[in-house]
Amino acid sequence: MSANENKNRSAALIVGAVGVVFGDIGTSPLYALKETFAGHHPIAVEPASILGVLSLIFWTVMVLVTLKYVAIIMRADNRGEGGSLALLARVTELTRNSRATWFVTMLGIFAAALFYGDSMITPAISVLSAVEGLDVVAPQLKDYVLPITIVVLTGLFWMQRHGTATMGMLFGPVMCLWFVVLAVLGVISIVQAPQVLLALNPVYAAEFLANNPWQSFLALGAIFLSVTGGEALYADMGHFGKFPIRVAWFAFVLPALVLNYYGQGALLLKSPTAIQSPFYLLAPGWALIPMVVLATAATVIASQAVISGAFSVARQAVQLGYLPRMQIVHTSHMEAGQIYVPFTNWTLYLAVIALVFGFQSSSNLAAAYGIAVAGTMLISTILVSFVVLLAWRWNPWFALPLLGVLLLIDAVFFSANALKIGQGGWFALVMGLASFTTLTTWRRGRHLLFKEMGNLTMPLDQFIRSIENASLKQVSSTAVYLTSRPEGAPSALLHNIKHNEVLHARNVLVTVLTAEIPYVVDADRIEIVDLGHSFYRVLVRYGFMEQPDIPQALETCGTKGLAFDLDKTSFFLSREVVVPKLAPPMMLWRELFFIWMLRNAQSATDFFRIPTNRVVELGTLVEI
Repeated sequence: MSANENKNRSAALIVGAVGVVFGDIGTSPLYALKETFAGHHPIAVEPASILGVLSLIFWTVMVLVTLKYVAIIMRADNRGEGGSLALLARVTELTRNSRATWFVTMLGIFAAALFYGDSMITPAISVLSAVEGLDVVAPQLKDYVLPITIVVLTGLFWMQRHGTATMGMLFGPVMCLWFVVLAVLGVISIVQAPQVLLALNPVYAAEFLANNPWQSFLALGAIFLSVTGGEALYADMGHFGKFPIRVAWFAFVLPALVLNYYGQGALLLKSPTAIQSPFYLLAPGWALIPMVVLATAATVIASQAVISGAFSVARQAVQLGYLPRMQIVHTSHMEAGQIYVPFTNWTLYLAVIALVFGFQSSSNLAAAYGIAVAGTMLISTILVSFVVLLAWRWNPWFALPLLGVLLLIDAVFFSANALKIGQGGWFALVMGLASFTTLTTWRRGRHLLFKEMGNLTMPLDQFIRSIENASLKQVSSTAVYLTSRPEGAPSALLHNIKHNEVLHARNVLVTVLTAEIPYVVDADRIEIVDLGHSFYRVLVRYGFMEQPDIPQALETCGTKGLAFDLDKTSFFLSREVVVPKLAPPMMLWRELFFIWMLRNAQSATDFFRIPTNRVVELGTLVEI
């Protein structure tokens, strides 16, 4: 690749990162400063508080986003991938077989669960806050804010099934325009009140905290809104890489955000009554309608990034065994990361619409927003501490104080946001707890199911010896038995012998394993073991970002000496019918929930892309 091609590719990745990664944090100026002063815990709009709040916003962004995420956490990638589950997979490798494993696993699962709470609130507050600009344009349009918001959100979720490739081409340029407008409006306002730049000095933040300890603590919950979306820098790292995200942040996004926040502060220094809508009032009157349109487009893009992230987390959870198999539709033949998960999409849609109708305004939603993100950030700091100390082996005298300060800051912001539980923050926590219960119930249920299935089977060598002298009819074709256990005789094989008294000329036991890395190289994909007596065990490995394809994997086996003719191959699958024991090992309601999820999971035939006309399913009754 030539130098010019490299430059063009880097530029495209930087623009793409601006469009996808920074949508959430880039739309925070719509409501962050307004909610700090005029939210549920209002602050007097006076010079000392304006400078103090601006200083807190600036240094919060610098510490939590620039230092923690850009400088530290983005280094803790899992083979190039980021996000809660990717970080969990890496930390699990470091703490395997130690007492910390269970603690780390629960934290990682809860962080992923909190993300779902965040992904419900983000589209609601972002789009609603943008459309509320109509109230500034013409107060008589206030009654149209909710209907327009519902229409925009419905269109956004409806289009997911068609894929976002075409719209994605517009994301970067639109968001670039958005950040340019943020910066220009900020600069124009700052020029008229340059004393606002004094707030870059952290002394103003310290004085505000010291002079108003309780009031400033309450304000931290709203100030934290300025960094919501910062975790996307790490979560979306696999799509763009570290370098483009860092360049976009330092050269473009960070300056634009700071200029706009300080521009809003300058406006408030001149006109405290502008607190009713400091973002929109930065623009001249003739530009208000174009600003509403641009802001709505920007918030749709921000919401799209969160929705796509929810799809990605759902796929990772399925692959890592935290969710049942579900339909995953690939919407692009070019980009493996562009997927659509119908169940996740419509679940989010119903929750988002309920939020809009239930809270009615972005100000009310702001009270619910933040606690899920604060919890995720706190957990990320704890998890990355294991990487810093166990993998990177930083000097403890340097690492521990740094990590301690970051944990303290995260804990303070989480505590400030916890005060908003009664004002709506309960919604994010309830959704997070519901997701956490679902993830852990499925994980625990699968463990119990596999354990019981292991008790019902027999060692494969013993099985092979037992059929050597049996008078079984031979069928001149290949039987593939899918089994989740890489040892023992599959129950489908035992049932086939018991009921049909048939043995195929070649019997292949296929087990799909999910590695704790995003992608598995082709050289490590297939492992074939000749068990003798025409029995073979095939282990197929996929990363947690990959979609299994059994027919394709079997074709690859031909290069390793085990060729398949799919027209002469039958696939035998075991369908477990689970019933609870009289004294179940986990609470009965959780066991019944697991059984319900198992019954409604996508069939193995569809999930593994097996030709339906080549499949035979055999049922097994299992008590757990």
